[in-house]
Amino acid sequence: MAGAVPSTPSIRSSDAIDVKIRDGAVANRPICVALAVTSEGGRGLLGLWAGDGGEGVKHWLHILTEVTNRGVTDVFMLVCEGLEGLPEAVEAVWPRTIVQT
Repeated sequence: MAGAVPSTPSIRSSDAIDVKIRDGAVANRPICVALAVTSEGGRGLLGLWAGDGGEGVKHWLHILTEVTNRGVTDVFMLVCEGLEGLPEAVEAVWPRTIVQT
């Protein structure tokens, strides 16, 4: 999938990892990661986003809208691990997507 974002990835995985970021002062901030797997087995990175610690529906809607603007029109299944607000945001953007938490 190098360079091209599939319009309908079969599986999209989202997760976040805390890292130390210097922005005036050093602070732990979550880095949100979005990966895609196509039905043909192709894999790719959809994006990385630095959060401010207040991730919720609004934050995830911003990320999903950005991914949609890059050409992803639908997702068969999204796998995430207890990310607050993500299932609700997915329902708003891709209502037919199965969300596995």
